[in-house]
Amino acid sequence: MLRVLAVDDEKPLLEELLYLLRSDPRVGAAVGASDATEALRRITLAVESGPDGADGLDVVFLDIHMAGLTGLDIARLLAGFSSPPLIVFVTAHEGFAVQAFDLKAVDYVLKPVRPERLAEAVRRVCALLGHDREPAAAPAAPGSARRPAPPGAPVLAAALTAAVAAPATGAERAAEQIAVELGGVTRFVAIADIAYVEAQGDYARLHTGEGSHLVRIPLSTLEERWAARGFVRIHRRHLVALDRIDELRLDAGTTSVRVGAAELQVSRRHARELRDLLMRKATG
Repeated sequence: MLRVLAVDDEKPLLEELLYLLRSDPRVGAAVGASDATEALRRITLAVESGPDGADGLDVVFLDIHMAGLTGLDIARLLAGFSSPPLIVFVTAHEGFAVQAFDLKAVDYVLKPVRPERLAEAVRRVCALLGHDREPAAAPAAPGSARRPAPPGAPVLAAALTAAVAAPATGAERAAEQIAVELGGVTRFVAIADIAYVEAQGDYARLHTGEGSHLVRIPLSTLEERWAARGFVRIHRRHLVALDRIDELRLDAGTTSVRVGAAELQVSRRHARELRDLLMRKATG
């Protein structure tokens, strides 16, 4: 069971985040801090207590914009500890994602917090800590032995519990769409609309006819997930929908493909396999 600290200087948002976390059956204890000073005090106690101590913490859900020290400042301070708790950033600002992951954050959750997105962050923490098994018993009724729920929290908590208890439903949705987040708004992009994917470090940029979207999923993961949907690797940087390739070009020993207005290089190791696939496709 996870021991969690949530940090946010906006009390209503902190209350809602704590309520959702406490409603997750994988969270054993969740406490809050409304400023950086209180957060650092609790984190210091946790580190001094040790991983098995009474004040131990497994993960900190941390806002970025706060009075005084920011969440990024706190994360930098934590980097100096020998065994700091894990960090999940919870923020309304998309622009700090690269800095957050440079600081080894486990996840980056955008506000307003969606229950199923928070559930995914908890899952990632559990996976890193080896807490992969879900508890067999259902969680206690929301609000029992807890502080009063904030407005709207029962509905959000019920949705969170459903998302945790029914992963197959999420998997079915994921088979047809991929969620992308921008400025606190989540859009669901149909995989059939994606022409090609470009690797950008630990991220992948999805290119559609209407624009592009950045997701925090490695290209190798998408290659594995979408192979059955006709996506093929043509380069260490690119994954392409076979049906979206308009032209295959050979020029002075180099191979490239045209996908809409984009011309993409094909690496030597993938060139022959791609030509064979296109030939089989052309001949039915």
